[in-house]
Amino acid sequence: MKKLAIFSVLFVLLFLAACGTSDTSGSDGEKKTLKVMTDAAYPPFEFMEGDKIVGFEIDLIHAVAEEAGYELDINHTGWEPIFIELDKGSYDMAVSSISITEDRKSKYLFTLPIFLSTNKIMIPEDSDIQTAQDLKGKVVAVQASTTGHFAVEKVLGEKHPDIKAFENNNLAILELDSGGADAVVADNGVIEYYAAQNPNKKLKVVGDKDTFEAEFYGMMFPKGSDDLKADFDKAIEAVIESGKYTEIYKEWFGAEPDLEALKAEQEASK
Repeated sequence: MKKLAIFSVLFVLLFLAACGTSDTSGSDGEKKTLKVMTDAAYPPFEFMEGDKIVGFEIDLIHAVAEEAGYELDINHTGWEPIFIELDKGSYDMAVSSISITEDRKSKYLFTLPIFLSTNKIMIPEDSDIQTAQDLKGKVVAVQASTTGHFAVEKVLGEKHPDIKAFENNNLAILELDSGGADAVVADNGVIEYYAAQNPNKKLKVVGDKDTFEAEFYGMMFPKGSDDLKADFDKAIEAVIESGKYTEIYKEWFGAEPDLEALKAEQEASK
């Protein structure tokens, strides 16, 4: 009877141990599921298609996670909650067209750069705005707390009344469409995509390399996620080398990525 009891206890412990590894990666090949945040209002990078989150970065993170051996649970949280929830430790990571800046690097961990971006200006076709300096005296719509917002503040002044900051980029674009703003400043991928998808709006996009510096997006983790970052960095390089990155990029942007510039920045960030 005593032997039977001991056997039963051992069986239960082994069963519980097996159940406890269902969401962790290990030698048995089982994959850990990562909780991921995004602001799914930024086409073509991440946006809602019905009740599904789709976009360039969504396809990319799935490819990278598969290469690294992880499953994903991606949630649309909005933009500012991304930083709040990572600070709380409620999520494992975020992917949401997040520019890698020195300030953010002091608070979070980033993967190797995954996308080259530049802020540009979207305006009506008949607008006389040609450079960032031409935004002076104009009403400019931006997404709040983004690098586009900060870039416009450098031109017009911090908290300038002519800057209209919105919760997401879609609302900023709607403000331009409705005549409430003269221009939108945002990442080139977003506004070039919008202008191309809406030819009836008669919009154009202009750049200003002297004012708007090139930026790079990365996937972001809370501090202390060094092992996870290492796994994703290795997987990102593998996805690029395999040609999968180029395949995803061409599907969403209809052009070849500048892999030379991307790889140079990745090497510089190591």
